[in-house]
Amino acid sequence: MSPRGVATPDVRERLFAAAERVVERDGPGALTSRAVTTEAGCAKGLLHTHFAGLDEFVAELCLDRFARTASKAGALAGLAGQGTVVRNLDAVVLALFDSGGPALSGLAMTRPAAAALIRVALEGGAPGFAAIQEAVTGYLEAEQRLGRVARSVDPGTAALAIVGTAHHLLMTSRPGTPDPRPAMTRLVAALVDG
Repeated sequence: MSPRGVATPDVRERLFAAAERVVERDGPGALTSRAVTTEAGCAKGLLHTHFAGLDEFVAELCLDRFARTASKAGALAGLAGQGTVVRNLDAVVLALFDSGGPALSGLAMTRPAAAALIRVALEGGAPGFAAIQEAVTGYLEAEQRLGRVARSVDPGTAALAIVGTAHHLLMTSRPGTPDPRPAMTRLVAALVDG
């Protein structure tokens, strides 16, 4: 545990990772500021030193994870012509399910104030599903130009189906339910390979 008055390096990420472990292990109802700081092994008040409260913390956690996936999706353009199209898309789409994605989605849904903060941030331009969808569309268009995706595939529609299905699975999956990743992989392959 960090002693009082000693800086905690990468405090946001440390608290975010701790929250993900608590939610995955014990479910959304177990998330409290004390549970997070105990899991992180840091001072009890640290979360409230960096966030206005638990709702802001949850919103920032979800927005951070969206931004990470959107950044990964943005890198797809540089992968055109490399590896396989399905594997490249899988790496991005499955990242939504890493770090407790379904559990975090459930957490945001149980906290209306956090969900409202997330909605406001997304409407204000924070990267989310729309940014991921745009990146997937651009990537599929690039792969189509290289002849690696059939002309019969509509990149925008395929991207919408991929991101929309990921969103659906994130919102309906709960800890203890079947892993949604195999279904996502099958969907990506069906849409890209026909």
